[in-house]
Amino acid sequence: MIATAVRSGIRVTNGLGSALHRAGVSPVSLAEPSLLDAARRATRLEDFGDADNFLDPFRRLLVSLEAEASLTLLGRVAARRDLTGLLCTRLRLRRDRVRNPDIAGERIDRPVFIVGLPRTGSTLLHHLLGQDPQSRVPQAWEVMYPSPPPTRETYDTDPRIAQATRQLRWLDWLAPDFKAIHPVGAQLPLECIAIMSASFRATRFQTTYNVPSYEAWLEQEDMLPAYLFHRSVLQQLQWRAPGARWVLKAPSHLFTIEALLRTYPDARIVQTHRDPVTVVASLASMSATLQRAFTDRIQPRDIGREVLQRWTTGLEHSMHLRQSGRLPADRFVDVHYHELARDPLGTVRRIYAQLGMPLTENALGRMAQYLADNPQDKHGAHRYTLESFGLDGESLDRRFKGYREYFGVPSEPPSRQ
Repeated sequence: MIATAVRSGIRVTNGLGSALHRAGVSPVSLAEPSLLDAARRATRLEDFGDADNFLDPFRRLLVSLEAEASLTLLGRVAARRDLTGLLCTRLRLRRDRVRNPDIAGERIDRPVFIVGLPRTGSTLLHHLLGQDPQSRVPQAWEVMYPSPPPTRETYDTDPRIAQATRQLRWLDWLAPDFKAIHPVGAQLPLECIAIMSASFRATRFQTTYNVPSYEAWLEQEDMLPAYLFHRSVLQQLQWRAPGARWVLKAPSHLFTIEALLRTYPDARIVQTHRDPVTVVASLASMSATLQRAFTDRIQPRDIGREVLQRWTTGLEHSMHLRQSGRLPADRFVDVHYHELARDPLGTVRRIYAQLGMPLTENALGRMAQYLADNPQDKHGAHRYTLESFGLDGESLDRRFKGYREYFGVPSEPPSRQ
């Protein structure tokens, strides 16, 4: 009942926003000075830290949001709140580091990164590895509100958990189908793109909003500043709540493995694989679901074309690096989606063995319990087709033939009915 009323209110509010837009009125500002001032007022802080590295991508994102994203009124409200929150995060992280110089001395040793095409089981694997008490995963609440640094003593009772739960409830109302695609929760692991977001160099923005000019710029950029920011956040989070090793995840690392390894030279990488034909359709569906929450001008064919181009580029780039030998082969463990789905604990045992990490019976038991508590499609089935995004299975088969042959990836039906 409450959710129905909220969605009805959303439609009315967006209708009002459309009327105001036609009248030339924009009641929600996404102008740079307004956003910067709002963050300063909210935090009573001034130092954003490293302005040379964040202002240019921030400005490019704002231009793209205004010119291309076709935001509804609530979309503008959400974008302003999102961007202001990220600016507040920058201010608070900078304050914490100035007050506590020891944070900058925190070492991030031998982190494990899960990479691979989206929709390849990487989220399941991240959640499973996160059940090991020796693993340190970034939970959503601490990524959303990293200041002050979390403490081990209050980690499971921190009041920011409830704050993040309330915030995430809005996503459920705005995009009710999203939880069937990707699990969301204050105490669930969050991807690295969320950690990088306050650097304003992150693929999260192009997944959530239609910002093609920002996306085109980002693809040509050196992502080292984003990874340095990523490391600074991990240092913040582990300063008073350490763990034996970080286990991290983001599909977008495929594009930027060189920058990742420059930042974390001892990183170990688990790469997940699945038939890209199925992956493209699923990812296009996810992007459409998210963007629909913020705009009423969804173009499925444009989304399909953009997703196909983006992830073809990322997949080919990472494959060529692997083939060339420029990346150390002993740092990689390859995991096939169907292997993981058929025998998740057996797959975990192989990963631990290849990476030389001890796997205890306690950790395995916790993983088994997680699987029992979280069956596939727990929040409903995710349904999608290639045709609905203007994509053709035969042409995609030809496009991805080299990848499938190199990694031994079987083909599968491109849609779920």
